[in-house]
Amino acid sequence: MDRALAIAASGMAAQQRNLDVIADNLANADVTGFKAATATFAAVGVAGRVGLGTVTLGTRLLLTQGKLSKSGGPFDLAIRGPGFFAVRNAEGHVAYTRDGSFARGADGRLRDAAGWHLEGLRIPSDALAAHVAPSGVVSVTVRGAIRVVGRIRLAEFAAPQALRTIGSALFIATHASGPPRMMSAGGVHEPALAFGMLERANVSIVEAMMEILTAQRAYEANAKGVQAADEMLRIADNLNRG
Repeated sequence: MDRALAIAASGMAAQQRNLDVIADNLANADVTGFKAATATFAAVGVAGRVGLGTVTLGTRLLLTQGKLSKSGGPFDLAIRGPGFFAVRNAEGHVAYTRDGSFARGADGRLRDAAGWHLEGLRIPSDALAAHVAPSGVVSVTVRGAIRVVGRIRLAEFAAPQALRTIGSALFIATHASGPPRMMSAGGVHEPALAFGMLERANVSIVEAMMEILTAQRAYEANAKGVQAADEMLRIADNLNRG
């Protein structure tokens, strides 16, 4: 009976974790560049014996493409295809993101709302307009002339789903993800940049609500298992006393 109680309780804990992950996805459904996650589980067992419950292994990123939408920002960027923007903060730490909502700082660097700046690019202070080609080539208009000032390159990983989240749309490399490899954009089989657009979160609210209902039903089924095991333990205890 104790084992039945533990198995059902492990199922409740797993579904609670699943609900937490789904709720986090929903909470970030309006965050630019956000990538949803899914909880992963494994059965607990010993060779030659029936299952002993379930355990949560962690979460895995879902890197499906989010919908691109036009924005009003003069330096907004979106990635069509795989890859990440490489950004650096004031302490020199490097992170990776799909959130391309950048603004030009006083030093000419393109920064996000948290102050992380896009690597390898500065926009001249006297530039009247800027343009980013699908290949990542950045050109500006200065005194009526168009001048190329740099090229945005993207980071890719051998296992991007293993990146570690440090913010709603910021990631850092891990041993499992492998080191970043910088690549150019705009080729036939390469990602492309979309200037003046942003990538929305890849969260489907309808699908998330269905996942919540499924997880709730599974939680309730395990809770009934706990109640049944507890009742059987109570009956067994009364019989022993009698």
